[in-house]
Amino acid sequence: MNLKVRLSVMNFLEFAVWGAYLTCMGNYLGVAGLGSEISWFYAIQGIVSIFMPTLMGIVADKYIQPQRLLGLCHLVAGVAMLCCWWMGMSAGFGNELPNKSAFIAMYTLSVAFFMPTIALANTTAFTILKDNGLDTVKDFPPIRVLGTVGFIATMWFVNCAVWDDGGFSFTLADNPHKFQYTYMQFFVSGFLSFVLCAYCFTLPECRLNKSEKAASLAETLGLNAFKLFKRKKMALFFIFSALLGMCLQVTNGYAGPFITSFKGDAAFADTFAANNATLLTSLSQISEALCILLIPFFLKRYGIKVVMLMSMFAWVFRFGSFGVGNPAMPGVLLFVLSCIVYGVAFDFFNVSGGIFVDQECESSVKASAQGLFMMMTNGIGATVGTLIAGEIVNHYCQWDNGYLLGNWQACWFIFAAFALAVGVAFALVFKPEKK
Repeated sequence: MNLKVRLSVMNFLEFAVWGAYLTCMGNYLGVAGLGSEISWFYAIQGIVSIFMPTLMGIVADKYIQPQRLLGLCHLVAGVAMLCCWWMGMSAGFGNELPNKSAFIAMYTLSVAFFMPTIALANTTAFTILKDNGLDTVKDFPPIRVLGTVGFIATMWFVNCAVWDDGGFSFTLADNPHKFQYTYMQFFVSGFLSFVLCAYCFTLPECRLNKSEKAASLAETLGLNAFKLFKRKKMALFFIFSALLGMCLQVTNGYAGPFITSFKGDAAFADTFAANNATLLTSLSQISEALCILLIPFFLKRYGIKVVMLMSMFAWVFRFGSFGVGNPAMPGVLLFVLSCIVYGVAFDFFNVSGGIFVDQECESSVKASAQGLFMMMTNGIGATVGTLIAGEIVNHYCQWDNGYLLGNWQACWFIFAAFALAVGVAFALVFKPEKK
């Protein structure tokens, strides 16, 4: 099989594992008696992202080849995810989990070993491409886009798949046994982790490059990148990255329960959007894949400040459109608009920010600086933002008969106001030199 095709399959499976539950997990948690804890399930991903990728990176650099470590991490993550599925199945459809603490513990273990695999998959792809004389700048983006395709594929599968007494089927109609409402989404994720684990051990060897120069503890842990805070421009950039990172997991955690909540209103109960929330929100990932291609043009033409501002105000429209839309025509068009602008909101921040960090840092701290950027955004920022969002949603909304009902408009407007305030402040205080 062609080398690039093999790496594309790896990326497809890598993100398919995540897409099976990331955007629809909230619907099941509400049914399982954990609705008030949705924010913690997404915050856990941020918490483990602060330290697990670094630890697994050290292991991959010195002890275990990255493609093999990628497989081993998916093995552990898959076993833990299947334990979540087993506990849900034992409780039965529509029933609360009898042992919520054990469920949370298994989910935490799974996420702790999954989050490092995103970086390990990139490392594996880069190493194999370079070892075979291929150009990473030219050849990696099409490979990475297949990851987004995998994420979308399992989102669609979980949205439509139904498993009940009548057997297995697919439907776009309302059915309480659709995977997006049940524990079966964890089975899909765990099963695909096993598939990827086996596949990883068929990939070409990635030889370890052990440096003869002993690295200091600070260099090993990536702590030397913190000296970037001595530069005002970089300090402001990282601070605003953390603030904007607070938006990252809000819609992943609550867009599904929000759109599904309209099923509790007789006027919207039969609408396509209310019954296929996961399918609708997959438009966000499609937009994300397309917007990646726009970044080089916008960065070159407008610079990092304008591109970051585009991202910040895209978050304002993302949240605001949810606040004023509904699943019926023409209100559903605002939901579609929210999904379209997500590509700008996510990519123009994450991808452009990574490029900016790479351009502004010395070669000796480039890798550590990228780790710091990820820690500030997907670690600290996403964790704090998700927990605060959870408190806001729990204040304005309550679970009722499987639906999270309440004043959703107030929630989305609060989130939009926060993104607007961050954008205005960034425009006023961040002043990178023009090049």
